[in-house]
Amino acid sequence: MRNVLILGAGGRDFHDFNVLFRDDPGVRVVAFTAAQIPGIDDRVYPAALAGPQYPDGIPVRPEAELRELIREHDVDEVVFAYSDLAHDEVMHRVSIALAAGASVSFPGAAAMLRSSRPVVAVCAVRTGSGKSQTSRRVGELLVAAGLRVALVRHPMPYHDLEAIAVQRFATLADIDASNPTIEEREEYELPVREGLIMYAGVDYEAILRQAEAEADVVIWDGGNNDLSFFAPDLLIVVADPLRAGDEAHYHPGEANLRSADVVLINKVDSASSDQLSALEMSIAALNPGAAVIHAASPVTLGPGPDIAGARVLVIEDGPTITHGGMSFGAGTVAARAAGAAELVDPRPYAAGSLASTFERFPHIGPVLPAMGYSAEQLADLEATIEATPCDVVVAGTPIDLGHLVHTRHPIRETGYVLDERGMPDLAAVLAPVIERARATG
Repeated sequence: MRNVLILGAGGRDFHDFNVLFRDDPGVRVVAFTAAQIPGIDDRVYPAALAGPQYPDGIPVRPEAELRELIREHDVDEVVFAYSDLAHDEVMHRVSIALAAGASVSFPGAAAMLRSSRPVVAVCAVRTGSGKSQTSRRVGELLVAAGLRVALVRHPMPYHDLEAIAVQRFATLADIDASNPTIEEREEYELPVREGLIMYAGVDYEAILRQAEAEADVVIWDGGNNDLSFFAPDLLIVVADPLRAGDEAHYHPGEANLRSADVVLINKVDSASSDQLSALEMSIAALNPGAAVIHAASPVTLGPGPDIAGARVLVIEDGPTITHGGMSFGAGTVAARAAGAAELVDPRPYAAGSLASTFERFPHIGPVLPAMGYSAEQLADLEATIEATPCDVVVAGTPIDLGHLVHTRHPIRETGYVLDERGMPDLAAVLAPVIERARATG
């Protein structure tokens, strides 16, 4: 019997277990570890999902216990199963495991599920590169071609895992009924508003088979800079020139870049010529055969009070400015473009868990991360907004923030879309997928 420990963050770890280990009588998975996401490191992967070999389920423990877990359970193999870590951070964890007596593996293609439908996977080199607007644009083009489309999102399993094994969202009411976190709303709301069927959950074999039954094409909408869970017919990888250099120094973003059929350089409207040149040279060195698309992500402001000359509190997408490493995002761009006199620093007013978030991620600038993984965090977010002395709140998240928090401050929402520049464009690289889907649909 081989004892295995899986390092994760509540997503790929469960998928790798389901695909590679759940039904293997020669393997005993002793535990998962958890990192990156708050509040997910003291629970159990339920027996209903773990299968008959695990009648008590599988414990999830903090990654800080890695060395002790290896020794306590005589672990033979540590499986690394989460994303967006710098290469040296990955190797620190590898070194801990090796020193404790275990080997280390990195499942890739072996954990990819095969689909009977064409799959377009949208992945990235870093969190916050612009996967969401790229996935929505891909969906728009496929629907315009007369195809039925299912968009399957990388897991965000922050709830009762058994209850969310397979999630399907066709309406905003479906989303509301799932009691989603802010991060889930950020990923689900806009595609559903635009008419796409969304899937997410924990058991991606079951999710894929259900999606295949109602779609001609499946879009994989990746999380962080993770690898696709589905074997893609077309792999589009989004690269961020504002973090030029990161594409070769983060796991598994570099693997995505090296295997991409198409690299989409996003944010060309925000990057300098030097940043764009550095990224283009890196792509040419790592994957010279990939098609390269250039695109902008223009930010728009919704209705509300004038920002010119105002004191503005900017709220940004949480993952982008925490483990994504950015100090600002779309909200900052929008506020500055609209003539804000001052970006009010929320850090002195941070309540509860948000104060801890700022301590953990000291690179964050004078913006507020939209952390809302729990009711407690949402309450802390609301309290911080209320306490911050500002005239206007600019929400750089693709959700109706005013629907979730109550504040005396007026809120202006932002939006952003993908604006392709030149050729090739997404329509060109999708043409073979569309042709195949029509032939097999």
